[in-house]
Amino acid sequence: MVNSVQLRMTAISEPNRFRIVELLRDGPRSVGDIVDALGLGQPQVSRHLRLLSEAGVVEVTKRAQQRIYRLDPNAMRELSDWAQGFAALWSQRMDRLGAFLDDTANQQGA
Repeated sequence: MVNSVQLRMTAISEPNRFRIVELLRDGPRSVGDIVDALGLGQPQVSRHLRLLSEAGVVEVTKRAQQRIYRLDPNAMRELSDWAQGFAALWSQRMDRLGAFLDDTANQQGA
């Protein structure tokens, strides 16, 4: 799992690819829609989409002459699960810090 998370995060870390992921969060889009939204050339967008596809971040389907891209739900779930592990860790640490600060305040007030 770590290798696939690392691969996907590396792909998403490039600013234009991150913007593409943000666009696709709202639903599937054609290459032309993505080109228009980003203001980049079609070859650039196609290259970014190819890299996102190779990393397993997006899926592509052909509809007539168009290629429609969407986020791969399994990849997004995997990234979310990975991030949730950190959220739980930090929540526990903050709870312990809060308890420590409460104890310290009570000791100083006593």
